[in-house]
Amino acid sequence: MTYEATSRPPSVDAGLADELKAWYPVLGALPPATFEAAFARARALAVPAGTVLFDDHAACEAMPFLLDGAIRVSKSSASGREILLYRVHAGDACVLTSGCLIGRTAYAARGVVEREARLVFLPEGAFRQLVATQECFRTYVFALFSARLGDMMALVEAVAFRRLDQRLAALLLGRGRVLQVTHQSIADELGSVREIVTRLLHHLADDGLVRLSRERIEIVDPEGLRRIAATSG
Repeated sequence: MTYEATSRPPSVDAGLADELKAWYPVLGALPPATFEAAFARARALAVPAGTVLFDDHAACEAMPFLLDGAIRVSKSSASGREILLYRVHAGDACVLTSGCLIGRTAYAARGVVEREARLVFLPEGAFRQLVATQECFRTYVFALFSARLGDMMALVEAVAFRRLDQRLAALLLGRGRVLQVTHQSIADELGSVREIVTRLLHHLADDGLVRLSRERIEIVDPEGLRRIAATSG
């Protein structure tokens, strides 16, 4: 075996490279040599549901690119209450991770695999190099901040100014006629507690708007829910 063959740097798998560029077009806009250098050691990892990818105060070491599955990013209080900040799906990027890598700060929330995921991790050094040298990648990262800031403002407005029954009605709408979901998971998304959510759901059921069974909510009167969601004050 020649010296050149043994010293040549590893190459990213062609199939994986194509998949990354299909989900994340910004990566396809990078010069081929730059992409190859950044992802030369990349491998797709299968991560089961329930895995904690990162946690509050943990060090941030790599940027995940999601090819399949979903990641739930949430913030918990000292009392254990949790509120959903956002979800990351295939083709999305975790803005919290981007911010931590750029600022070299620890995480301020928790990220949990919600559905079995396939991930490719870009190490911190490679991520920072792309931000520093590639305008298209830098623009992509800062566009993430802009888009997610709008989402966060909407979340703050909902939590601060809308009643919980309005937010519950809005959450139930748009997810199909039947939701397979627990009261606890709804409470987590609303930043509330299960007992209050259960009480509100039973009020909706008493009013004929929904029908409840174990880990199942059937929407009976979507128009009624829309009226509640749109109620001011």
